[in-house]
Amino acid sequence: TGLWARYNPEELATPEAFQRDPKLVWEWYAWRQARVRQAKPNPGHLALVDIERHAGEFSLITQNVDGLHRRAGSHQVLELHGNLFRAKCFNEDRPVENWPDSDDIPPRCPRCGGLLRPDVVWFGESLPVAVLRAAEQAAANANVFLSIGTSSLVYPAADLPFIALKSGAAVVEINPQPTPLSPHATFSLNGASGIILPALAAQTWGEMGHH
Repeated sequence: TGLWARYNPEELATPEAFQRDPKLVWEWYAWRQARVRQAKPNPGHLALVDIERHAGEFSLITQNVDGLHRRAGSHQVLELHGNLFRAKCFNEDRPVENWPDSDDIPPRCPRCGGLLRPDVVWFGESLPVAVLRAAEQAAANANVFLSIGTSSLVYPAADLPFIALKSGAAVVEINPQPTPLSPHATFSLNGASGIILPALAAQTWGEMGHH
């Protein structure tokens, strides 16, 4: 961690920090990208890929920005907080997939010349409306809703299991500690998702294929 250990995410993951020192913020995210590239999907990620394969209709709603669900092989992924590996224009708030090579840090938007920023939700910003609406719709349509490894304290994401409950879904919570959702969940399983999810999938569909 070295250089970056002295920074708090709250200090750098804000629009104000980016306006103050865009180069510093961009380089911090480049460091985070490098760390995430070294990470590998865990058994919980892989179990969700198997569940998607067997479940027919399936949506994976995540607050993570590391892209590991897609790397594991999940397809129907709704990223509420964006993705570390995508960029968007700070001025236009539109995604940018390609930009010309240059020494500029951060790079410039090929459309308007504005600065590019990571396509993630920073402190003080709202969630992307289209993704949130899709997540709410998926929750309302679910027969089974799994709430995995989340504190159930951060809104509006914490509303999603309650939307599912109101629509008649069974809500299964998997978390090491009890949360505000626990008393309302149909089933609350205390433990690590990397252990419980593969066991749940194996119980439901038999032993999963090895990856």
